[in-house]
Amino acid sequence: MKYIVIIGDGMADEPLPELGGQTPLEYAKTPNLDRMTAEGACGMLRTIPEGFEAGSDIANMSILGYDPKTCYTGRGPLEAVSMGIDIQDDDIAYRCNLVTVQDGIMQDFSAGHISSSEGALLLSSLQKELPGILVRPGVSYRNLLVIPHGRGSTSTPPHDIVGRAVTGYLPAGGDAPLLAQCMDTSRRVFLHHPVNEARERAGTSPATQVWPWSGGKKPRLRPFKEKFHKSGGIISAVDLLSGIGRCTGMEIIKVPGATGYLDTDYQAKARYALDAIRHLDFLYLHVEAPDEAGHLGSIVEKVKAIERFDGLVGTIIDGFDGLVAVLPDHPTPIRVKTHTADPVPFVVRGKGTDGTRRFTEREAARGMFAMKNAVDFLPFLFS
Repeated sequence: MKYIVIIGDGMADEPLPELGGQTPLEYAKTPNLDRMTAEGACGMLRTIPEGFEAGSDIANMSILGYDPKTCYTGRGPLEAVSMGIDIQDDDIAYRCNLVTVQDGIMQDFSAGHISSSEGALLLSSLQKELPGILVRPGVSYRNLLVIPHGRGSTSTPPHDIVGRAVTGYLPAGGDAPLLAQCMDTSRRVFLHHPVNEARERAGTSPATQVWPWSGGKKPRLRPFKEKFHKSGGIISAVDLLSGIGRCTGMEIIKVPGATGYLDTDYQAKARYALDAIRHLDFLYLHVEAPDEAGHLGSIVEKVKAIERFDGLVGTIIDGFDGLVAVLPDHPTPIRVKTHTADPVPFVVRGKGTDGTRRFTEREAARGMFAMKNAVDFLPFLFS
């Protein structure tokens, strides 16, 4: 038996008055997800263990069977591994967003979804002003900052505080003075940078500073093949997912046109997945777009992302006769524009039927698989 798990990041939501009391998943036209539901069975999955923040790192580690209570060290080091940075055992790696803060308010956690090339130019200039600290560009606003011999720090994800004053959310802990220095220096370096001057002329949000968060030390995860006795692979345009894959020895499949944003090439991801599963036992296919739409608070873009995601699912189930599971990693409700820890719906084709007909939050809650914890999900699929 072969297995594909498809993640619609942040796809779950809440009923919205603008959609007549339906969630985006209920409102969207999803014939392929509904066909899969009619041919399979549903349940609900608790992806965020009690005591943890509702992050994609926690949720995806849990779904892949790695208990955050014993395995999680932070998001930054997972992304460092994905980017090929060999961090030392006593280094602290932080996720480092390029953000827009104006008049002390977090206006945009992604600096207008700044391009990777623009971000690289800004961070190159910043690196020259921060000797002894590593600043490494990643994809778009998602970058990395590494402090050698770091002491750690707590800080708030910038996507959780959009529209709020940043004063109460600044880093705290041993690395806080260094991180504050990095943030202050970035404001000075970016203020009249040619990249920002060009963005302002174009009417686009400037990147006013960096925002470091979710730091930690290099994780040590048991290899996926040793843990589950199956070869595994990951398709994702997000460094976090690739980092989890590299830490667990899974194959990382790169897809041309996969952007990690609303404009990603859904069908290319599906084609590469069908090709990869020929030589793998298990494939984890991650799509970021619904989450990005949720963070934007855009009902139109979220519905559109779900419908495009449905097309990807259709290509997979038409071309693959093994077990397929579909689920979000966490909700990203339009109302709050950030992640929540509520359980998410899942559907499985290949482990029986239960009479459910549509893949929605409310329909899945009636499914025969009831409520499960995410760390038990793959053992359940593989049983």
